[in-house]
Amino acid sequence: MINTEKIVEVQNLNFSYGQVNVLSDVNMSIHLGEFLAVIGPNGGGKSTLVKILLGILKPDSGKVRVFGKKPGTSKSVGYVPQDFSAGRGFPVTVREVAMMGRALAGKGTTKAEDKDVVDKILNDLTLIDSSEKRMDDLSGGQRQRALMARALAVEPEILILDEPASNLDMIGQTRIFDLLAQLNKNMTVVVVSHDLTIIPKYATSVACVSGNVHKHDEAEVTEDMIHQSYGGVEGCPVELVAHGHPHRVLKEHDH
Repeated sequence: MINTEKIVEVQNLNFSYGQVNVLSDVNMSIHLGEFLAVIGPNGGGKSTLVKILLGILKPDSGKVRVFGKKPGTSKSVGYVPQDFSAGRGFPVTVREVAMMGRALAGKGTTKAEDKDVVDKILNDLTLIDSSEKRMDDLSGGQRQRALMARALAVEPEILILDEPASNLDMIGQTRIFDLLAQLNKNMTVVVVSHDLTIIPKYATSVACVSGNVHKHDEAEVTEDMIHQSYGGVEGCPVELVAHGHPHRVLKEHDH
C-alpha cells in the first residue's frame, strides 16, 4: 500500500522549449516510499520532467513542490544523470566523486564523519576496493555506481535516476535494479527507463510521460498507457520475458 504522505506535488505544469510544447497540464504526486518507474517514448518529456523536479529547468506555468519547497532547494534529493561521463578526462578518484555529494549536501559534518559515511556507501556499492581509482579507469558499471555513490552521499530521502542501466549489459542492469530495490526500503526511488520489464519486479507505481503524464499507483502498465505512450495495439495483454521469467505488464482487459 502506498504511503499517503506526498513528498512531490505537481499541479497544472506546462513546459516548452521555445515554440515546442513538451509537457502540458501535468498533475501528479509522488508518495513517500514509492518506487516509481517513469516510462514513455523518446521525446515524450521524461528527462524534462525530471529536470523540472530537480530545479534544473523551470516550468512556463504551474506549481511544483518537493518536500514542500521549490525544486532545487531541498537537500534531501539525490540525482544520478543519464550521462555518466562526469569526471572523464579529470584526475578525480571514485572517493573524490563520492565526497562531492557530501559537499552538495552541506551537512556540516567533520572530515572524519564524511569519510565514514562515504566508506560505508562505497562498501555497499562494492566500490571500496576501487575507491582510489580514477574515473577514467573504471568500467561502465563501476562509473554508474560511482555516480550513485555521489548521490547517496547526500543521504537523500528521494533518489532520482535517469536511465541508470542504459549503458550496461544484462547482468549490470540486474545488479543496479536489485540495489535500487534494497535502497527503496529506506528511501523513495524514481527511475526513468525504457525497459518495461523492470515494472513487475521492482516498481510500485508507473508514470507514463508523453506530452502529459498518466500515473498509475500499481506496478502495471495499463492499456491506456500503452496507447498513450507507444501507439499500442489492440488485443491481448502484453507479456514480456525478463530475468528468465514471463511477466505480465498489461492488466487483463475486455476485447
